[in-house]
Amino acid sequence: MKSISIICPLYNAAEYIEKLHNSFLMQENVNIIDINYILTESSDRTEEYLKENHINYKKIQRSEFSHSLVREKSAYESEADIVVFVTQDVVIEDKNWLYNLTKDIDNEIVATYSRQITKYNNIEKYTRERNYPKESSIVSKEDIDKLGLRTFFFSDASSAINRNVFVELNGYDHKNLPISEDMYIAYKIIMNGYKIKYCADSVVYHSHNFTLKQIYDRYKLTGNFMKENAYLDQYGTNGSGADLAKYILKRILQEHHFKLLLRYPFDMAARYIGMKVGKRNGKELFDSCCY
Repeated sequence: MKSISIICPLYNAAEYIEKLHNSFLMQENVNIIDINYILTESSDRTEEYLKENHINYKKIQRSEFSHSLVREKSAYESEADIVVFVTQDVVIEDKNWLYNLTKDIDNEIVATYSRQITKYNNIEKYTRERNYPKESSIVSKEDIDKLGLRTFFFSDASSAINRNVFVELNGYDHKNLPISEDMYIAYKIIMNGYKIKYCADSVVYHSHNFTLKQIYDRYKLTGNFMKENAYLDQYGTNGSGADLAKYILKRILQEHHFKLLLRYPFDMAARYIGMKVGKRNGKELFDSCCY
């Protein structure tokens, strides 16, 4: 049985940590050799909970946090066969979540990611439907002509990677990526001839209720990422966003969710404008503790 190391960055995670940690402990049919929490200095009781329950963790300063570098360093230090990246705000209710996520990882399928469902009845519900369907799938370099940019869709909110391949590919190339580090590594995996599996039977709840300003800020960061990694433009970035927008509108109309219909144009505008501004301005200073 392959050994597994769970890597989970934490920041002001008091409302999540107890349920999250227990959900790791309840996993069945897997060999978890360690759970690595990396705690960015927080203002809530996250650290107190970890200490009181004798849970191992590493503490870093806010200035040290990086979505890519924190994960990369922990993966490099791991001795496991598989590294599993999880964000603090996912909710795991299935005892086979981790088994289903990792069981097919080998030397060909080297990365996997879970299905994400939201508990909110908002626009995110439809983006989750589009990005995380009910059927599992495997993508490789051969799918680029058909899928374009979606070939490199990957989410480290709940994902697993063959550690040896992660190291072989030089991780995130030691770059400080404030967003889309998951797409960055997915591109490298695919272009080096490996495969990625989407595991629809490995389910997590991952729910947000973002304001328009938060959506704008996230897409501005994504625009920054796309400008810094302009080679991705050749795979049809604009078409991918347009397809998602059409899908969301179709689903809103199908479900007669007229309250969301009022929100829809402003939500899509925040995404579009944020992306455009991010691409135009290039690299900026980011709040690196934005989970």
